[in-house]
Amino acid sequence: MLGLAHLDRPFDYLIDDQQDEMAQPGVRVRVRFSGRLVDGVLLDRIEQSDHPGRLGWLERVVSPEPVLDPDLAAVCRAVADRYAGTMSDVIRLAIPPRHARTEKEQTGAPGTAAPTAPDLTGWSAYPAAASFVESMREGHPRAVWQATAGEDWPARLAELASAASAAGRGSILVVPDQRDLDRLESACAPVFGDRCVTLAAGLGPTARYRRWLAVRRGAADVVLGTRSAVFAPVHDLGLVVIWDDGDDSLNEPRAPYPHPREVAVLRSHRQRCALVIGGFARTTEAHALVASGWAHDLVADRPTVRARTARVVALSAEDRRVAGDPLARSARIPGVAFDAARKAIAADLPVLFSVPRRGYLPSLACARCRAHARCRACHGPLQLDSAETVSCRWCGRPEPNFRCAECGGGEVRALTTGARRTAEELSRAFSEVPITTSGGATISADVDGGARIVVATPGAEPRAEGGYGAAVLLDTWAQLDRADLRAAEDAVRRWMAVGSLVRAHEDGGTLVIVADAALTPVQAMIRWDPVGFADQELAQRVELGFPPAVTMASVDGTARTVSAFVESVELPDGGQMLGPVPLPPGVRPPAGSGEALDGDVERVLLRVPRRDGRLLAESLVAAQVRRNAQHETGPIRVQVDPPTIG
Repeated sequence: MLGLAHLDRPFDYLIDDQQDEMAQPGVRVRVRFSGRLVDGVLLDRIEQSDHPGRLGWLERVVSPEPVLDPDLAAVCRAVADRYAGTMSDVIRLAIPPRHARTEKEQTGAPGTAAPTAPDLTGWSAYPAAASFVESMREGHPRAVWQATAGEDWPARLAELASAASAAGRGSILVVPDQRDLDRLESACAPVFGDRCVTLAAGLGPTARYRRWLAVRRGAADVVLGTRSAVFAPVHDLGLVVIWDDGDDSLNEPRAPYPHPREVAVLRSHRQRCALVIGGFARTTEAHALVASGWAHDLVADRPTVRARTARVVALSAEDRRVAGDPLARSARIPGVAFDAARKAIAADLPVLFSVPRRGYLPSLACARCRAHARCRACHGPLQLDSAETVSCRWCGRPEPNFRCAECGGGEVRALTTGARRTAEELSRAFSEVPITTSGGATISADVDGGARIVVATPGAEPRAEGGYGAAVLLDTWAQLDRADLRAAEDAVRRWMAVGSLVRAHEDGGTLVIVADAALTPVQAMIRWDPVGFADQELAQRVELGFPPAVTMASVDGTARTVSAFVESVELPDGGQMLGPVPLPPGVRPPAGSGEALDGDVERVLLRVPRRDGRLLAESLVAAQVRRNAQHETGPIRVQVDPPTIG
C-alpha cells in the first residue's frame, strides 16, 4: 500500500505452492516493489494475468486472517474515488493496525439472539417510523431523522438496531465523541449483550483490534463507535446510523478526509442496507438527500414538537421586558436572562449558561485602536488568564510587554469573555447557589438536579437530572459572525443541543437566546424548525453555488505548488476556479508533508455542478499523477467538499 496516486491500482504477483492455502483474498501480505518490501492486501485470486511483462513472486503472507472482504474493498474503492484519494489511504482508515498476539486469540461464539419483537413505542411520535422499520425487513430505506427536544436518542437508536437484528442483520451506529458513545453503549449493552461492541481510538490498539476481529469473525453484529467505525466489517449489514453529522468531531483529519456521513451513503447504496442520519438539528448535506428524493423525512408532527420544546425567548423590540430595559440589547446578560434564571432557581431547578469560549478572557484587542491583539512570534491571538497574564492561545508564549502592531498602544481590552470569567461574574449575582463549569479539560457528563448554575462551552454541556429549568445562550455573535459558510448552521445545531437539555415549556422550561429575534437562525429556534432552516440554507447554497449544491475541492499549499497543481487540473464544462487567496497566518502544513509553510499559504477552490463531482475527482487524481510522475515537491493538500471553506 504505497499511497501514491500514480500507483493506485492492483498489481499482479505469483503465488507459490507453499503459500497457496494461506494466500486467500483479504489477507495481509508482503511483496517486493521497486526493490523494497512493502505491505499490501490480497484483493483476488485469478488464473491468468493480463500483465504483459514478467511477474514477481509474493514474498509472504503476513497473516491468514482475511481483513478485507469484497464488500468492504468495494466501499474503500468508492470512497477513494469520491474523495480523489488512494484506496490504500482509505484501507488504513478502515482496518486497524495488526496486533499479532491478539489475532491468535480465539474469538467466542456469537452471543445470544436479540429480541425478535423489539419495542418501538418510543418511535410512536414519528408517524413514518413504523413504515420505515417495516421496510428494513425486506428493503433498504433511507431517512433523515429529526429528534424532538428531550428525546432519549440512545434508546431510539438501540430500538432501530433491535429491529435490524430481528430481521437477522447487523448494525453500525456512529456518534461524534466518547460522551455520546458512553450513552449509546449504556442503552445498547443490556439489549444485545456480547453481540454489541464499541470501537473507538481511546480503547488502545490491542483492545480495539480484538473487538474489530470479533466483528469480522461474526461474534458481534452491532457496532457502536466514532468516526472510523463506519467502516466496520459487519456481516450482512442491515442498518447504518450517523448521529449528529454536523459535529466537527466527525471530520476526518487524515487523507483523503472522508466524512462518515458520505461513507454511510456509499455503504447504504452498495450493500443495500438501511440508513438513518439523525440529530436535533439538520445539516444542509442531510437535507439535500431528502430534497433530492434519495432519503425521506423522519419527523414528528408539529403538536408533538411544540409540546416537547422549551419556551424560547430572544431579544425583540416588541417584548415589553426588552423594550422597558434600555440596556437589554447591549448587555451581555440582559434582565430577561436573569429573570429566567432566578425563576428556575426559585423552583429548585438548575440553570445552564452556554458560553462560546473557554478560559478567562480568550480574545483581546488593542485598547486604543481596537485591532486584534496578536502574538509577535506566531501571530496567534492573545488571551488573558485569571492571574492577569497575557499569553498566546496558539504557541503559549507569554506577552508581558504588549505593543500593538497597528498603533503602538500598550494596553488591551477584552473582545470575548470566557466560561471561567462568566462563572466568576455569576457567582456574585447568585451567591446562594453552587456553580459548576464544564469545558476544556474538565467536562462533566451529568449534574444533579436542584438549584445550581452550570457554565459550559458548546459541546460540553452536561445533562441535568430532570432537565434544566432554564438555559441562556450568551455571546451568540461569536458564533454567528464567524467568517465561515457554516456559521449559522453550526450555531443552530449547538443551540438546539442546548435547548434539548431544557424542560418542556409545560414544565416551566425556558431557553433564552441573547440575540436579535429577527435573525433567521434565531427565528428557527423560536419556531424549533430545523427542517425549515436547513431548507433555507440549502436554497441559499444553490443560489450562491456552494456545497452541497455543487461539488467543491480545496487545494492548499505554497503559492508555487498550488499554482503548478491547478494549472494541470482539467475542469469539466461549467467548472470554475476561485482564488488563489492567502490563508490566515498560523495555518499548518498538510499532514505528512514534513515541510513548514512559513506563512506563505494559499488556497484555491475548484467548483463544478454536483452531477460532475466524479469528473472533478478524476481530474484531481490525474493532476496528482502528473505531479508524482514529474517528481514535483512541496506540501499540498487536496480536499473534496472540505468542511471549512472560509
